[in-house]
Order: sequence, then structure tokens, then C-alpha cells
Amino acid sequence: MVQSSVLGFPRMGVLRDLKKANEAYWADKITQDALLAEAKRLRLAHWKIQKDAGVDIIPSNDFAFYDHVLDHIQLFNAVPERYTSQKLSPLDEYFAMGRGHQKGGVDVPALEMVKWFDSNYHYVKPTLQDNQTFSLAKDPKPVREFLEAKEAGFQTRPVLVGPVTFLALGKADRGSSVNPITLLDKLVPVYIELLKALKAAGAESVQIDEPVLVFDLSPEVKNAFKPAYEAIAAQGSAVPSLVVATYFGDIVHNFDVLPAFAKAQGLHVDLVRNPEQLEPVLKQLGPNQILSAGVVDGRNIWKNNFQKSLAVLQTAIKALGPERVIVATSSSLIHTPHTLASEKKLPADVYEWFSFASEKVKEVAILAKAVVDAESVRAELDANAAAMKARAESTRTNDPKVKERQAQVTEEMHNRKTAFDSRYAQQKTHLKLPLFPTTTIGSFPQTSEIRVQRNKFTKGEINEQQYDDFIKKEIDYAIQIQDELGLDVYVHGEPERNDMVQYFGERLQGYVFTTHAWVQSYGSRCVRPPIIVGDISRPAPMTVKESKYAASVSKKPMKGMLTGPVTCLRWSFPRDDVHQSIQCQQLALGLRDEVVDLEKNGIFVIQVDEPALREGLPLRKGSERDAYLKWAVDSFKLATAGVEDSTQIHSHFCYSEFQDFFHAIAALDADVLSIENSKSDAKLLKVFIDEAYPRHIGPGVYDIHSPRVPVEAEFKQRIQEMLEFLRPEQLWINPDCGLKTRKWDEVKGALTHMVNAAKYFREQYSKA
Repeated sequence: MVQSSVLGFPRMGVLRDLKKANEAYWADKITQDALLAEAKRLRLAHWKIQKDAGVDIIPSNDFAFYDHVLDHIQLFNAVPERYTSQKLSPLDEYFAMGRGHQKGGVDVPALEMVKWFDSNYHYVKPTLQDNQTFSLAKDPKPVREFLEAKEAGFQTRPVLVGPVTFLALGKADRGSSVNPITLLDKLVPVYIELLKALKAAGAESVQIDEPVLVFDLSPEVKNAFKPAYEAIAAQGSAVPSLVVATYFGDIVHNFDVLPAFAKAQGLHVDLVRNPEQLEPVLKQLGPNQILSAGVVDGRNIWKNNFQKSLAVLQTAIKALGPERVIVATSSSLIHTPHTLASEKKLPADVYEWFSFASEKVKEVAILAKAVVDAESVRAELDANAAAMKARAESTRTNDPKVKERQAQVTEEMHNRKTAFDSRYAQQKTHLKLPLFPTTTIGSFPQTSEIRVQRNKFTKGEINEQQYDDFIKKEIDYAIQIQDELGLDVYVHGEPERNDMVQYFGERLQGYVFTTHAWVQSYGSRCVRPPIIVGDISRPAPMTVKESKYAASVSKKPMKGMLTGPVTCLRWSFPRDDVHQSIQCQQLALGLRDEVVDLEKNGIFVIQVDEPALREGLPLRKGSERDAYLKWAVDSFKLATAGVEDSTQIHSHFCYSEFQDFFHAIAALDADVLSIENSKSDAKLLKVFIDEAYPRHIGPGVYDIHSPRVPVEAEFKQRIQEMLEFLRPEQLWINPDCGLKTRKWDEVKGALTHMVNAAKYFREQYSKA
């Protein structure tokens, strides 16, 4: 009998319930007991959704208050001493690692947070010491939640991040030099202790995620699998059987690792991202091992094509037999919205094209039945076929004018008029910037008043003129604050914008939008990605009105703020019927028009953010990565190259981990780069020296994801570290990222210290 399985379910709830509960707890509006009760309610509700859908194998321990990797840091007592020494409650210690803690006499920053593989989800990096030890937490969370499910009548399969992945994704703490993978011998016994506890609680099998198998692994990491999994296998029936899960890529290049899993019950592979790995994987399985076939997309919102999925599953069943095949999601569903049922305003035709998490669990169950007895679910199969046909034939998807314009793109359209040195000389005269210029990344706090007024405008409770007047008032306030702080390049603060991608998507043809399709990005931060359904074009200016007004009331250069084509693509749900390079070029042409219009209206500093450029990088080196970087860089250049030399182009990137594709960063030809850097080692900036990078850089000097306000001395220390790797005339001073999630008192305090630190170095170097 073919079984069905889900690798993980979204945590936030139908109406972002967990987000609201977390933030209420952080604001001291609810107690810890109330937060724990709400979390339990959500877990029970999510298990019930899956059981009611007919899913056979339901996950537990996929819930997290902030992040599942952070859960494991605390689970294994791998918490750095700077947190344990504060004597916080376990829950407050956990949140301190995720978002920092600055109250009650405690002042600690958050741990580093980076993207989970090539997704827009962020995980907290395990941060390890030279003298690192591990031990199992009291009342371990995976056991507790398994028993909670069991008591409620749900037999679940606990989910763990595997030991090799946990260490491979970690890093040495500042002041330590340990290679995390060398700690495996200390960590594996703790895993064994945990697995034994799960077995004693009644767990029959455990999903153990080892997604690093899709990477090109170093010999040290690759060789770590054998001792780790042989040690677990040696425990025999004292531990549950294991299903080793991989996702987001293929594992063919790491087949030499598979003997390490010889005694595992089975293997999960992502057959959405890499369907071609099916037949090679089938040949690698042991004689009794099962295949968990990830055929339902855990990363996108398109309805599953049952006909195609059934063909894949039939191939697997023919090779293995039905009892050795599990129909599964390709990955956890945390990357998808909760339920399509909440969407009441989608056009009726496109509504039938989509499937969110609650619908995907039904798809998994239907496929498991259909591959054995199609007639038992004939109505569902016929409805699915009709939806596939309707989408393929829809006039929404094709715009001949867009295709005609794409055909006219030339190579010359990707290049600025002159090289950087020549155009920077013009910019320096035009903009009159000092040494160590200060700026912010774009957004200022999105206050409750802003959200209320936007909601009123959306509902028609106020008219457009009333809303515009309110937005002007907010822009005036943002400029007043920047005047008081003494920043050098201003931003208008983006009070009119809901989200950096959604805002633009709402002004472009080819998108549709949801009302409740929220997806967790990090912690309590949720995004509502727009959906690309057809060819993309810009019917009218999108940001000119607000930027032009801001420039008219500003004493300093005003920076226009746009989201770049790669990020608009990556942070949307893209089409799956057209290559992403085509969609990205369409976005670039629309943004090119916007950049030119901003310049025509007196905006001579224009920032085109590409925080998703690193995220979109294919996980393995090779032709696929080379091709991606070519079309991604070309798209950015196409969007930005239409301006005069005296206009300064900025771009912003999340994270400093771009050493392995630095040539592409340089090829963007942006005049100024700002990068998220405050929690990274400043030594990562050495690449700018090694590559003789000629243009300007603003490495973030403080972490905007945390409410903590750094003292001025911390800013000076960060800038001093940066000057070891960057020339003074190259260095801009800015936060890590936009400030929309922060409060005004936090922003004013941090930016005051930042500007004072910049002035200090400006004075020092002016004297020199």
C-alpha cells in the first residue's frame, strides 16, 4: 500500500496567529503560559488538518516559535555562554539568541541569521566554541511534542535536523577557530540519546533531515556521514527507524555517501526540483529501503499536475513495489501559505490554479490513492486535469507587446555610458558628499498609524487625496528626523509601501495578489509574496510621486528606492511554465522605465535592491550557476543602465557570503553597494582587497533584525574593523537593512550613534 507523507507544515496559523502571540509576549502583553497555550493550540490544529486530509505520515517537531535550527541549538545545549550567563528563562534565552535582548539589565545581540539554502526563509546559525560540549536538554522538545500529539490521538513522525547538516551549517564563534564538523564525535552521542528517548516514547520512525547532501561537500563533511550513521545504526532496535530527507536539489553527485544510510528505513528526494534524479536514486536504494518521493511542491503555490506526478510515481512503484513508495511533499511546507480557503478576492479563474499548504496535504493523499486505484479518486483527477487545461489556454499568461519589447533588447542596453572612475567624478561634484557618507537602506518604521490608514484607504474609508496627504505628512516626519540626525543621503521612508515586492507587483501587469497568503521569513516576520501569472509590464510610474515630493522638501540628496528584478522574481511565487530568466528580463524592462523616470524628476541617487541575488544562486557550482549569474546580472544592468553618469546607482544585498561569486557582484557595476554585515566577521571584506574592487561599499554597521540599540563605541569598533579592509574613500556608513520592523525610539537611538561614529572618523581622517 502506498503511503502519503508531509515533511513539515507552516507554523504561523491561518491568520498569523503565532506571529501575533510572539509579538504580544515580547511586548509583555501576554504571559509565557498564554504563549505556550497558543502554540499548543496551533500544533493540534495543524495535525488535525493533515489527518483529516488523509495523510498517513504526519510530522511533529516541525513547529518552532522562531526557527527550527535555533530549536536544535537549545536542544543540544549548544547555547553560547553570553546567553546562558544571563540566567534568563529557557524561552527568553531562546528569543535572545534569535532577536537579541535588551531589558532588565541584560544586553546581548542576536546570533547570525542567514538564508535557508536558496529559500527566503532564515535560520539562526549554530555558533560554536573551541571548547564546545553538547548535552540533551531536559524535557527535550521533540519528545514532548511527540507525546503531545500521541495524547491527542495523532501518531506522528518526529522531524530532526541531522547531525552533519547541523554542524555543516554552523560556524565558529568570534574568538574561536573550531571547524564545526570536527565536533561530530561529541554531538552524535546526544543524537543517540534523543533517538532512544523518542523510541521509548513510542516513535516508530524519525525523519532526519540532511539537506546538505545537495551541496558540493568538502571531504571532511562528506566523510562525516559514515561514522555518524553507523553509530546510530549500531543501536539497533533501541532507536526508531530513520528516513533520511534531502531537498532543494539532487544528490546524485553524493551517491558515495549513501552506504552510510544502509540501515536507514528509507530516503527522501526532491523530485520537483530535480526529477531526473529518480532513476539513479532507485538504483542506489538497498533491497528493503523505501523511497519517499517528493512530488508535491513545497516551495510554490501552483496546483500539482496529477498526470505528471502519477507518471513519476508509477516509475518508482514499477521498480520498488507499492509498499516501498511514499508520496510526499518535496520539502517542508513552511515555504507556502496556510490555506487557499482564506482567499476571497482572487479572480475565479486563477483561484483554480493554486494550492497552498492545506490543499497540498490533500494532493499528497489523493496521489497516494490514485497511483493504486485511480477510479477511487476519479472526480479529483478530472477536476485537476480541467484546471491544468484552463491555465494552459488562458489569455492571462501571454502579452505579445511584452515579448516584442524583449526581442528588441540589445547588449548595449546593459552598460552605463562610461566606467566608474569617470562617472564618480561627476557624481562627487553633483551630490557634494563628505568622507564616510551616512545613509539608511530605505524604509523607516511602519507604525500602527500607517497600517491603519493604509487599511482605511484599501477599504475605501478614506479617499485618495486624504491618503496622499497622510503619506506626505509621514514623509515630512522622516525627513525632519534625518535633518535632526545629520544623515548625508536621505530616504523618504517608504510609508506608502506594504512590502518591498508586493508594492511593485501591485503596480505591474502580470501579477495577482492574495489577502492572507502569509509565509514566514524569519521569527515573527511574515511576507505575502505576490504571484506571477503572466507576462510582466509597467503600465505607469510606480514610485515617482512620493520620491519627487520628498526631494522637493529635502535639504540633502534624496535616494529613490526600488526593488530589483531578481528580488521581485525570487520573492514572488514565480510562474512554473516559463523560465525564470524570461520573467526576470520582463521585470528589468519595467524597472528600467522607472529608473529613467526618477532621474527625469530630480532623483539622482537611485537604489535598486537585490537582497535575493545570493539566495537565488544555484546550490552547486557549474553550468547552472554560471547561467543564473549571467541572466541575473544582465537583468540588474538592464534595469539600471539607462541613466546619466552623474546619477549614482546603489544596490543592497543581504549577507556577506559572496566570496564564491564575487565576480558577479563586481559585474553589476553599481556605484555603491550596501551589504548586511554586522553579524559577520569583518574579515569577509578581505575579498574587496583581493579583487581590487574599485567602487564604494557600505557594510552594515548594526543589526536591524534586533530591537537592541548598540552603543556608540560598538559602531566605532565596527568601522575601525572595516577600515582594515576598505579604503576610507570607499566606505559608506549604513545599517544592515531597512528599518520598517523597528520602532522610532530604537531607530533614533541607533542612527544617532551611527552618525556620531561616522563624524568621529571623518574628523580623524580630515586631520590626517
